[in-house]
Amino acid sequence: MAGARGPAGPELGAFLEDVGLQQRAAGGPGGREADESLFFLDTGSEEKDRKLNQGKEKPLRIDLILQPDSKVPAPKDILAHQVPNGKKLKRKQQLWEKLAERGVVPREQRLLQARLQKARPARAEAAHGQGAGPEPAGDFYDIWSDANPLDRPLAGQDAWFLEQTKKQRVRRPARLEKKPSELPAVEVIPAGGSYNPTFQAHQALLLQAHEVELRRQKAEEKLERQLRFPTAAEAPTQETAFREQCEGLLEESADEGGDEEAPDEPLAPGAPPPPAPLREKKTEQQRRREKEAKFLAARRLGEKAARCRRQELFQLRSIRLQVKRREAELACRRRVRLAKRRAEATKPRRLGRLKYEDPDLEVQLSTELAESLRTLKPEGSILRDRFKSLQKRNLIEPRERAKFKRKYRLKYVEKRAFREVTL
Repeated sequence: MAGARGPAGPELGAFLEDVGLQQRAAGGPGGREADESLFFLDTGSEEKDRKLNQGKEKPLRIDLILQPDSKVPAPKDILAHQVPNGKKLKRKQQLWEKLAERGVVPREQRLLQARLQKARPARAEAAHGQGAGPEPAGDFYDIWSDANPLDRPLAGQDAWFLEQTKKQRVRRPARLEKKPSELPAVEVIPAGGSYNPTFQAHQALLLQAHEVELRRQKAEEKLERQLRFPTAAEAPTQETAFREQCEGLLEESADEGGDEEAPDEPLAPGAPPPPAPLREKKTEQQRRREKEAKFLAARRLGEKAARCRRQELFQLRSIRLQVKRREAELACRRRVRLAKRRAEATKPRRLGRLKYEDPDLEVQLSTELAESLRTLKPEGSILRDRFKSLQKRNLIEPRERAKFKRKYRLKYVEKRAFREVTL
């Protein structure tokens, strides 16, 4: 330790720094490597350079730039190269290599090769029957087609048998073919949000952002106006409260001055009720006249209806116009209904307790536009954009970040050792 503190200490440190620099720059001390491995001769002629450099090609400038600055290799991460059951898998691989040399093939590969050998002649016959070209060297087939060689042994079998033996392909439900929303997965931003937008496109985007902010400000002002506490001039007084309580109880003077019907005299207790008014009995002549009057009225109505039906023959042109107007009106209603349905199909539905809210527009002011790509600042987040897109396309419900709520109140305890130190 005494020698390290003497004059030899700085020299030893400088020597170690020089050795480390040589290792980073050349991979080791410069005296140990030959000149041919460190330098390249450049005479201006490619043939001479190739002879003098013993076949070594001169590296390109871009390759020299992309080479790492340090020649010291990075420390090897042993955990990254470890494989669970690595020794067991290695022994198993060596065993299968030895068996493959003897011609032994695993059972799965044998079954697959057998099925392919059976399906190959049938596929060749079908190709020649259709006049197709020669069969390719590889075993290619469409796994989704009906002529799949792997599904050929199942052809002609009973549907119930295939369903019970789990060999029949499960049918995809029709509801899975329908998309929950017609919106595209990736929406293109407006032209005003590009790197170098035109003046008109940028102003249109600014106007759109201004309208969104204006609607938000109006909603906030409305909520503040509804929750605002009334001032002293608007506060209710005792007189106004009493007037509201008496609403509808006091009769107006105009109604009091009107004529009032005399109330009926109450009946004395125990007195018999007044007799009902007597009806005069109709005579036979009166009944006959009423019957004839009803018959004549019904007859007039029938004649009028028949006359109207005869007159409708001369109104065919006007009736045809009315039918056309009605059909045009129904067609217009149908178009409006379809347009409304299409507009609702692109809107996010209410899937949960929260309502979907459009994200803020990513817009920059005219003074914030970058002059070059190097000074361009990124706007927004790709992860948040994809998350909002899933909500807008009704794939997930709108969510909010979970709030941490402490179940128990924190209890602070001052330990004895800490108390002794502080004292």
